[in-house]
Amino acid sequence: MEIIQEVIANNLGKMRKKRGLSLDSVAELTGVSKAMLAQIENGKSNPTVTTLWKIANGLQVSFSAFLKETDKPQIEKININHLNPLIDDDGNYLVYSVFPFHPEKKFEIFTVDLKPGVSHISEKHIGEEYVLIQRGILTLDVQGEKFELNTDETIKFNANTEHIYINSSDELVRFYIIIFYSD
Repeated sequence: MEIIQEVIANNLGKMRKKRGLSLDSVAELTGVSKAMLAQIENGKSNPTVTTLWKIANGLQVSFSAFLKETDKPQIEKININHLNPLIDDDGNYLVYSVFPFHPEKKFEIFTVDLKPGVSHISEKHIGEEYVLIQRGILTLDVQGEKFELNTDETIKFNANTEHIYINSSDELVRFYIIIFYSD
C-alpha cells in the first residue's frame, strides 16, 4: 500500500469511529458507496480527488484532513517533487498536499499539475479559494465566467460553486491552491 493511501485509510477510519458513524451512515452523508468507503478505509483503494472531496464535504471536514500525517517539526522545508500526489482524471490532474489543514490556521495549500489539453471539474466545497499560477496558462471557469491566468497571476473566489480548471495549451500548468476556511 502506498504511503498516501495508508494515511487516507487511517484518517478516514479515525474520523468515522470518533463520530460513531457506520459505513452506511458515511455513505448516506457523502454519496460515496459503502463498498468504496470500506475499500478506502482498508487501504485497498486509492480514492480520486473527486471522491475525497465528496467525503470531505459530507463529513464537513477539510480536504487535507485525510492527508494529515503525524505531527511535524515547526520548521518544514518541502520539495514538492518528493510528495506523493493524489491523482484524478486518469493521471492528468495531480494534487500535492503541501501544507495540510490545521484548525488553528484555517487554511491549506496544494500544488496542482494539470496536463496539456485537460479540464478538471472541481465540486463545490466550503472555503475561499486562492489560485496562483506558477507556470503555464490556466483557464478557470467559475459559474460560466472564464478567466485566463498566466504565469505569476492569481485569482480568488468563493468555492461554494462548481468550478473548472482548463489547460488548453500543449504544456503542463502548475498552480498553487490556498483554501481559507472562515468561521
